[in-house]
Amino acid sequence: MPTPLVSKASAVWRGSLLDGSGTVALDTSGAANLQVNWKARAEEHQSGVTSPEELLGAAHAACYSMALSNVLAENGTPASDISTGADVTFDVDKGITEVHLVTVARVEGLTAADFVAAAERAKRECPVSRALKGTNITLSADLG
Repeated sequence: MPTPLVSKASAVWRGSLLDGSGTVALDTSGAANLQVNWKARAEEHQSGVTSPEELLGAAHAACYSMALSNVLAENGTPASDISTGADVTFDVDKGITEVHLVTVARVEGLTAADFVAAAERAKRECPVSRALKGTNITLSADLG
């Protein structure tokens, strides 16, 4: 069995919650250093500034796509491609309240109903979905 892999990210914050700002770094890969602030998280989106919810959405979309790819391959109907988006809802008073996954895949030899069943299974088995247990996760799945 493979050794568990630890991935690292970090954040630096300066100032108060409402007036401060910070950066998030993808330390393991070195792929990105991103700006974060409260306004982009809770008031209005800003170009070039991310939020924890956007980062969570990216992680969930990637993980879900991998899980769906695996489920389809195990079914003997591998996808030629999968595209997934994740809409993460943040409420200032309640926190993260919902994630809506939208996935479209090209899969030969699979009915729409069988694809939806595979997509739902992938939602249950996706490690990020499991980590978000207690959060309402919904799914729209279509064959492209």
